[in-house]
Amino acid sequence: MTNQLPEVAIAILYQDHKYLMQLRDNIPTIAAAGCWGLFGGHIEPGETPEVAVKRELIEEIGYKLPTFTEFGYYPDEKVIRHVFQAPLLVDINQLELNEGWDMGLLTPEDIRNGSCYSAIAGEVRPLGSMHQKIMLDFINKENAE
Repeated sequence: MTNQLPEVAIAILYQDHKYLMQLRDNIPTIAAAGCWGLFGGHIEPGETPEVAVKRELIEEIGYKLPTFTEFGYYPDEKVIRHVFQAPLLVDINQLELNEGWDMGLLTPEDIRNGSCYSAIAGEVRPLGSMHQKIMLDFINKENAE
């Protein structure tokens, strides 16, 4: 039997102990609407997760992913998430937000608190719960090394 769940490829991009996250559009029909999440998206038919994450980052922020590694695999009842990690090697001002409401470099404290201010939204917005879990796993692993 083939896998019936959709699959996504997402990236943890880090720079100076901060993490690039996307404030998702505030559209009720999308997952984690109006919440902070990781950049990435659906894996197209015939595409590997590695190819998908590279394509999605170019589409969403114009970032050509440098060398990257797999961080983890997060399935739940709705979707399978393939999570990759890589350094963000450019200034955030060099990125072009093509998808989402806002983007920002969140601190470990923002992630632990589960929310961050968005100047574009004009308010503090929550992190998506699964994205917060993934980021806490990443931060805890980094601190353990």
